[in-house]
Amino acid sequence: MKPIILTGDRPTGALHLGHYVGSLKNRVAFQNDYKQFLIIADTQALTDNFDKAEMVRDNVVQVALDYLAVGLDPKLNTFFIQSQVHELYELTSYFMNLVTVARLQRNPTIKEEIKQKGFDESLPVGFFCYPISQAADILAFYADAVPVGEDQSPMIEQTNEIARRFNHIYGGSTLKEVKSIIGKIGRLPGIDGKTKMSKSLGNAIFLGDSADDIKKKVNQMFTDPNHLKVSDPGQVEGNVVFMFLDFFDPNVEEVSQLKEHYRRGGLGDGVLKKRLIEILEALITPMRTRRQQYQADLGYVRKILEDGTRDARAVAAKKVDEVRAAMKLIY
Repeated sequence: MKPIILTGDRPTGALHLGHYVGSLKNRVAFQNDYKQFLIIADTQALTDNFDKAEMVRDNVVQVALDYLAVGLDPKLNTFFIQSQVHELYELTSYFMNLVTVARLQRNPTIKEEIKQKGFDESLPVGFFCYPISQAADILAFYADAVPVGEDQSPMIEQTNEIARRFNHIYGGSTLKEVKSIIGKIGRLPGIDGKTKMSKSLGNAIFLGDSADDIKKKVNQMFTDPNHLKVSDPGQVEGNVVFMFLDFFDPNVEEVSQLKEHYRRGGLGDGVLKKRLIEILEALITPMRTRRQQYQADLGYVRKILEDGTRDARAVAAKKVDEVRAAMKLIY
């Protein structure tokens, strides 16, 4: 049998090139060698968007469309909606007894996210406890591995702590520890040069963007503010256009030559942006086309989600039965 991966996204908006670089591209590469459960984590999204429930609901289908657009095959992967797999909440409730408040407070990922979101006394309990819910997501599906960025590795450590503690208390090996697959690709910046590409920051290029959208956004990209004339020497470091070329231009040697030319002067920003526009358009056009095809048949997309969620529930129900048996909760 293929090794199992659990991965997914929060449905808080359309997916963008940052998602593609950080995870979607790898998922497409993995799908022939792994059994992937792709969770659309609407419940987790509600932990800090509880007052935007309709927005979260509407974005579930949008995320599914983006999955299909990048080439994730529903015959090879299980697409499912988190909130519809009720077994996950039962597991979460059991796991909450195995984690202390102090341990959650020490989790570097949750500490950083609390800081980023400006939570203080207004911190929702659901958000504070979402690492436990995430552990339930992972352990419910017998996952062997979870692809994560380095900043998310503490979440996997927390999951494995829960698995070990459960097995120690209740005996046996009911829960299997999981490995991290750490992505080697760095984080794609926003078009404004900020370290994170995000819908909320208004600095993202989305997978469904039109050719005009791509052109407009690339032309807005931050380059070198001191590169006022073509003849001026330019700075490559921190130049967003070059950062994108490093991610997406397949001709590494030519990009290296362009950097040297830019540094000594005589190379205009317009030339670089034109090259990047062509590269991104070549990448996104087939995604956009597939997305439009699936958008025209949303009934089929919803059927994919219904079938995948049903299959996911069957797997999670089996794990819940094993957990109940270990805890002597069979009556």
